[in-house]
Amino acid sequence: MDDRFSTSLAEDQHRRCAAALFNGVWELMEQPTRTPEEDETMVHAAHASRWHWGVVGKPVNRARGEWQISRVYAILGKGVQAREHADRYLVMCDDHDLGEFDRAFAHEAIARAASIMDDSKDVADHVQYGLAAAKHVMDEKERNWILRNLGTVTTDPPSGDEM
Repeated sequence: MDDRFSTSLAEDQHRRCAAALFNGVWELMEQPTRTPEEDETMVHAAHASRWHWGVVGKPVNRARGEWQISRVYAILGKGVQAREHADRYLVMCDDHDLGEFDRAFAHEAIARAASIMDDSKDVADHVQYGLAAAKHVMDEKERNWILRNLGTVTTDPPSGDEM
């Protein structure tokens, strides 16, 4: 990491910024409608959150930041960008042995990006990979959360309100 910017804040400030931005993006993602300005804020805030996690977070924080960026781009119908960040998430799952919960969501993100790019084979494959990973998630609440999200992945064009 380039320290030119990261040393300007204390670690606890980076952590607070990362979490606040992540939660703010989540709120925007859940809105049934957003203005173009809110869409732009959502993109910038997701990247900013991920950057702050890159300074002070654990691998799981950085990986889930990639998931959130991917979901934001998917919501906005930007399949190429969504896929890029989903692929990063999956690589981070492998590199850091993050577990089946994260692996399932990485495949959900890839499938969602593929759906935007109208790649039905990749959608089907990655939904299946996500379902297979979900079987190994012991916490029922977490497993159900994965299944609900996988169930929202379609080959229909995005409507802009997939949350």
